[in-house]
Amino acid sequence: MLIDQTLAVVGGTGQLGAALAWRLARAGHNVVIGSRNAASAQARAAELGHGLTGMANRDAAAAADVVFVTVPFAAQADTLREIAPVLAGKLVVDTTVPLVPPKVMRVQLPPEGSAAERARGVLGEGIRLVSGFHNVAAHKLAQDVALDCDILVFGDSKDDRAAIVELAGRIGLRGVHGGALANSAAAEAMTSLLIFINKFYAVDGAGIRVTGNLLA
Repeated sequence: MLIDQTLAVVGGTGQLGAALAWRLARAGHNVVIGSRNAASAQARAAELGHGLTGMANRDAAAAADVVFVTVPFAAQADTLREIAPVLAGKLVVDTTVPLVPPKVMRVQLPPEGSAAERARGVLGEGIRLVSGFHNVAAHKLAQDVALDCDILVFGDSKDDRAAIVELAGRIGLRGVHGGALANSAAAEAMTSLLIFINKFYAVDGAGIRVTGNLLA
């Protein structure tokens, strides 16, 4: 569905952003990495290969049809305000998890209820917004390995969710509809639980799997 569209990964020099950009580009998509510094984005794009290009965050968002936001929680609001003027008509995928160091193993949802709802508050109701990719280990995503992990995708538009569910499948993950954007709180909270599980059981990148015959 999105194969002919340009995808931007804002914050694409970070661990999750770079891994996601690499997976998307390797699957045949035209992908632009964004960063606060254009030179850093260009250097990271050259390092990752697969035709990736790099720009400043706002320029990357302006050049794309679909914009992934992969910045830390502390940078989420400022980054969204920076790119908001160029997002009209685009699909925005927010991956933000509200981790608050040093207690990242403790669920700490923001007053808005979730990082996704916080994004909606910053961007306004007119923006097409979904959230997802909260529970996949970035270092696993960055490797050429099979990923035993489901991706929950949230959004108030079924069609927008479906586009990202399909895209997840193209990069080796199973996307699962998680319902309304408000439900993103569940996956965001789960990230802190998974961090705890990783440490407690000495697991290398625990993920989640939804059981049952999901054919809808």
